Order: sequence, then structure tokens, then C-alpha cells
Amino acid sequence: MKKNEYLVVGMMSGTSLDGLDLVLCRFRKAGEQWQFRVEKSATIEYTDEWKAKLNDAFDLCAPDLLLLHSKYGRFIGNNIREFLSGINEPVDLVASHGHTVFHQPDQGFTFQLGEGSALASGCNLRTVSDFRTMDVALGGQGAPLVPIGDELLFSEYRYCLNLGGFANISTNKSGIRVACDICPVNIVANSLAMRAGFEYDNEGKMGSRGIVEVSLVTALNNLNFYARKGPKSLGREWVEKEFMPVIQACDIPLESLIRSVYEHMAVQIADYVNESGTGTMLVTGGGAFNTFLIGLIKSKTESRLMIPEEGIVKFKEAIIFAFLGLLRYREEINCLASVTGASRNSSSGAIHIPV
Repeated sequence: MKKNEYLVVGMMSGTSLDGLDLVLCRFRKAGEQWQFRVEKSATIEYTDEWKAKLNDAFDLCAPDLLLLHSKYGRFIGNNIREFLSGINEPVDLVASHGHTVFHQPDQGFTFQLGEGSALASGCNLRTVSDFRTMDVALGGQGAPLVPIGDELLFSEYRYCLNLGGFANISTNKSGIRVACDICPVNIVANSLAMRAGFEYDNEGKMGSRGIVEVSLVTALNNLNFYARKGPKSLGREWVEKEFMPVIQACDIPLESLIRSVYEHMAVQIADYVNESGTGTMLVTGGGAFNTFLIGLIKSKTESRLMIPEEGIVKFKEAIIFAFLGLLRYREEINCLASVTGASRNSSSGAIHIPV
């Protein structure tokens, strides 16, 4: 029998390798409305060893990748067990996004590291993982997945924009939730900042000192992905094959390179919003702390950008994955065909029960 209140752990690891985001959320359903409250949150920073393992997973042979899949699942599970120490009421389930290694939905596959059974055994809790595979099997992009959370938990905003490794956005058009990935953000910005010895460009200060190289911005804006209509999604493979070669071919100072990439990001985000109609826009993800990039986006659209309190900025995706896991556990739709392009809606995710 379905309950009206649940306690769920959500886990997210983004392509920018910031760390393991964990939230403990209480969800309540009153009538048809869902409400949530974050009871606890934490980011477990990756050691240099784990950063290297996750970054290099893309190039591993099959046996080594499967071994890492299991070890990372156990790593997540052990961290969740420690995260929940001191919590004196039963937790209903864990929902884990894992860490994306491959994402090629047009080829029929996607892969998120963090084996669900190893995770469940590590924390000894019912676990939902592997959220994207079913949608890809149904012909969808397997991404973005957060829009149903935007629809049911953050419906007061016209747009929900997340600035993580990639920018993704969702909105309700004529009663239908639509969404897509827009462009790379931190996956590129962080890699450029690392050339100067920094993990990221704090508040966009490096880029703010640069000069826009118009030819570079034009070349990036002309990449084929931006001419495609949604549903569409992005992965590391596309960045390395299509995006980075354009940057590497441009011989300008690093600060101007970063500045030009910010210009490109702001143009792409603003173009999407301006074409769809202005309104309030919730902005979350690590990029929300990049005040220079936020200023650029504001300068190119009349939509009102709303940056919530820090906990929502940092943990919104983990919160929504907790919610996606809950919907899967209740055998309710958690993946929208209108967003991904799949043949139908689905209740996606594999459930692991450590009996």
C-alpha cells in the first residue's frame, strides 16, 4: 500500500567531478501535490585518486570498467551509510544517479558508473539506480531526467535552468513539460581553468578579464548540435569530438578563451529562453555561483533569473533524483517522453533489495 510520506536519500555525481552530492529528503503527498523538505545534505569531495579513476573510466577496458563499476557502487553505499549515522528513523530507499561515463543514446546506449547491488549492500538499503537505460531502450535520449521533478516540485517557475557540467532547461508549454540540454558549461569552463592551475573559475573572474573573440563564438554557435530541434542531449563524447577542437584551434590568451566560451554559453541559453517566451527562471547548479556568467545571461534576456538559497542551488539535482527514485518505487511515471523523445513515458530505474 502506498504511503503519503517517505524518507529518501538522493545521490548525484556530475561530470565536473565536484564530488558526491547526498541529500536526505522527506517527501509528503497532499492530494495531488508533492512537497519536500531537505533533512540533511552533504558533498563528499573526491580524493585525487577518485577524480582520476572517474575521469579515466572512459578509456578502461571492459573488465576494468566493470570492476570500477562495482567498487564505485560500494564507495557510494559506504558513504551513504556514514551520511545516515545519527538518523534515528527508517529510511525508505536510496536513489542513485551514479556517474556518467558514456552517453550515446543515438547509438542506443548510456552508462552510469555505480553498480546498484554493490551500493545497496554497502548501505543495506533498498536502492534505485540506472535511471536512463529504459528510456534509451524506448528510443529516447535518456536525458534530461529532472524535468518531471521541475514539474511536480518547482512548478511556480516558468523555467528551471541547471548549470552543471551541461546546461539543461525545462519548461511547461501548453500543459506539456519539454526540456533539453542546451550547451556545455562547467565541463568546459573547469577544464580551461585547470590550464591556469585552478579547479574552476571562481565567480567567473578569469573570464571577466578577457576579450570576446567573435570568430570563436561564431564557430561554436555554428556547431550542428545547436541547429537540431529537441529532444536532444549532450555528453562528454560530443564535447571532446566537436566542441574542444574548435577551442584548441583558436590561439588567443586563456582569459579571452574563457570569456568567449562564456559568451557562447550565454547566447545559447538566452536564445532558447527568448524564443520560448520570457518568465521567471530558477537557476541552480555550480554555474549559478559564476556571477559573471549569470550577469551575461541576464543581459541577453528579459526573463527574471531567480537564484534560490545555497542548499537548493547545490543539491537540486540530488533532490530530484531522490524524487525519481520514489516515483519508481511507487511504480509511477518518472521519465517523460515529451522531454526525451522516447516512444512512451516510463517508470525507469532498477530496484535492488538487500534482503
